[in-house]
Amino acid sequence: MRTHARTAIIGLALATWLPAKDVTITAPISAEVAPPTAKDPAIEALKKEQESLEIENKLEAERLVQATNAMRAEVEHLRIERELITEKLALDSAKRTVALQAELAKLGAEKSKLAEEGELSKIKAEKLTNDLKVAQTQAALEITKLQSDISQIETAEKRAQFADAKPVFLKTPLNENGILVVSDRRIPLNGLISSGTADFVCDRIQYWNNKDRELPIFIVIDASPGGSVMAGYRILKSMESSDAPIHVVVKSFAASMAAAITTLAHESYAYPNAVLLHHQISSVVMGQLNLTEQREFHQESERWWKRLGTPVADKMGVTPDEFIKMMYTHSSNGDWSEFGEQAKELKWVNHIVTGIDETSFTRDPDSVEKSSAGKQAALAEEIDSSGKPYVWLPRLNPKDVYFIYNSDGYYRTR
Repeated sequence: MRTHARTAIIGLALATWLPAKDVTITAPISAEVAPPTAKDPAIEALKKEQESLEIENKLEAERLVQATNAMRAEVEHLRIERELITEKLALDSAKRTVALQAELAKLGAEKSKLAEEGELSKIKAEKLTNDLKVAQTQAALEITKLQSDISQIETAEKRAQFADAKPVFLKTPLNENGILVVSDRRIPLNGLISSGTADFVCDRIQYWNNKDRELPIFIVIDASPGGSVMAGYRILKSMESSDAPIHVVVKSFAASMAAAITTLAHESYAYPNAVLLHHQISSVVMGQLNLTEQREFHQESERWWKRLGTPVADKMGVTPDEFIKMMYTHSSNGDWSEFGEQAKELKWVNHIVTGIDETSFTRDPDSVEKSSAGKQAALAEEIDSSGKPYVWLPRLNPKDVYFIYNSDGYYRTR
């Protein structure tokens, strides 16, 4: 712009100096101008300046061309570089596309493989499940079969534990052949008679009454040395108040309180060799007693004897004093014992039996779980300094005394 402006100014100046009809000047001045006829220094200077300007214009034009060419070259370079970058980007994109497609194909293949494997695993799992169900079904069938076999065996064993016969119930249980028929309405009375024994016997007397008030109830004594007069008296009163007749059976030994229960029963039975023993109440004094306490204790024992000894004497047809005298006539210590036949003659027992048919034993005794029912809790046996075994008697209730046969001192009080 600056060069063109200077050229236009020089052209204007020449037009001022030269006549209009002889000189024609255009802007910018680029054509040759007709030389003036006269050499004017100013014109010469202008010419030189014009030439200088033309040279400078050419140089500027050349520079412009070169700059333009450089710019064009740079633009072309940039275009080519851009195209290269574009191509590179396109190539990278194509490579990524190819890689992605390859990865997708790989993933697709893996997915298909996993799907196939999953389906195969599912089929295998279903097969295993079905196999397991089959195995479980077979095992269940086998177990069921085994359980059925066991059940049959156990049922057969249980059935074998029971006899085919059933208990026999007779209002008159003693047959003419001397066999006593005992039903399942039986109550065992063995060992030391205590408060627990009385609970056991009295509860069952009431139970069998509630079942039937006409059929007899059997109190079966294998062996009992007697025991608490209070407990024995409870049993006697329960026997007296029973609507169903009470039949006492002595198989081996009944002494003291047990003998009183036998003698005072509505009906009583004993084997010929069973032993019954009556004596006065002879309880061991617990602790030291002064004379007054001893006298009171003696009076208390006398009162109990009247309640227990008098009914026995009345059944025998003698007075209580005669009964005591007879005791010491037959035994120096007053322990009067007799076998079954003699006991019957003395009216201590009503009947002598030749045999006892326990019709209630319809189950194998070895199969029955051992139970302490009807038995006095086992007393712990100890050995004294002389080597003799003994047991401590349970503590009695106040005013209670032991009516027990204890000739060898096996039962002791603390």
